Amino acid sequence: MSLPQGRVRSLLIPAEPLPDAEPLTVSFDQGRHLGEGDRSGSWMAISFRLRASAAPDEIADAWTAVVERHGTLGTVFDVTDGQVRVREARFGAGRWIEHPAPASRLTRDVLREVLDAECRPFASPSHRLCLVEPGGGADPTVVIASDHSHVDMWSLLILARDLAAMIDDDREAAPLGGGLPVARAFADHSAELATRPPAPAEINTRWAEILEAEGGRMPIFPLTLGDVSTARAEIVDVRDVFDADEMEDFHGVAAARGVRAIALAMSVMTQISLEMGGQPLRAVFPVHSRHQPEWHDAVGWFITNSVIECDDPSPAACARSVKEAVALGSHPLGPILAPYGGMPATPGMFAVSWLDTGRLPIAADRIRDVQYVSAVIRTDGVMIWFIANESGLHLRCRYPDTPEARRNVSRWLDAVHAGLRDTIEGP
Repeated sequence: MSLPQGRVRSLLIPAEPLPDAEPLTVSFDQGRHLGEGDRSGSWMAISFRLRASAAPDEIADAWTAVVERHGTLGTVFDVTDGQVRVREARFGAGRWIEHPAPASRLTRDVLREVLDAECRPFASPSHRLCLVEPGGGADPTVVIASDHSHVDMWSLLILARDLAAMIDDDREAAPLGGGLPVARAFADHSAELATRPPAPAEINTRWAEILEAEGGRMPIFPLTLGDVSTARAEIVDVRDVFDADEMEDFHGVAAARGVRAIALAMSVMTQISLEMGGQPLRAVFPVHSRHQPEWHDAVGWFITNSVIECDDPSPAACARSVKEAVALGSHPLGPILAPYGGMPATPGMFAVSWLDTGRLPIAADRIRDVQYVSAVIRTDGVMIWFIANESGLHLRCRYPDTPEARRNVSRWLDAVHAGLRDTIEGP
């Protein structure tokens, strides 16, 4: 994350669970996440600047209204009798907290310490709005962060959009959020999901086949990572694969082959997995559950894990594998993974995510300079994100810092980068 030097403040809105509130439904992914206990580094954040300047008090009032609008931000977690619970909370008056940011320190390091301390799974609340103010009349950078239990990347964009809308409403003396779509509470989504019938037998069978191919584990990276029996410091490798014009060319190549861009990318990775690892491409494959329009403006953890297996590198076959992966992630995971004791903890786990921001609710008319921010963590697996946006296609990879992973993951990424480029340039 790039941030200017300057003053760092955060808005503290204290919260405490309502003593008589009935526990709400905890989703499978929330339960798994909270089951790992309270810790730092489990947050997600977005930073941006407003296109129309706003004073800190205006931003604070708007954020308070945003918190009231989205149900999950008004809840806190606890553990009772070994069970994770989530309950509605009562909020106090907000106040700005100053965080010393001397010129000798990067503001992003100061901010990371704030978010590590405040956006923890069991904090009350586990979300925080921050400002980085460079002074001299320059607009501040706004940072919205939350423990992952309450948000996904889509949610962060909704929060940024809603904050800007609330500021505009306040200035126009209009009802705050009156022009925004209805936002349902994430706990309602979790409750609805819990009442769905069990997944069809073929879904359970396909999950079992993919997990059993890895010895009853979630898919692992096909090349050795060295000793990852314990989590290691992370290495983050970011590569710009295509610019905007080249991304259009990539979409054109995919369309000519009758598939979407994601399937063409999976085709490249499948070929590399077969050549370098001697096995099909198998990976954890995050998918979203915002299938109905009523959830498009809701904030919550709507991303769940599926698995994908591609043994045929043809784009058409990979398109079928993507479709299957979406289907595998469209059913409650608790019953599916119960035979494995829940999601199997797998050192070396390999995950691939594809995010097309053109499908997300970006309020380009109200916010600018958007950055997606993640915590610095320790890891024992390999996670690849493909991010397609207005500037092109970008690849971000996080992997453990071992000599073997440095060598093998780097070679893998080199091959993926070159293979993607070959689709539009030719070998």
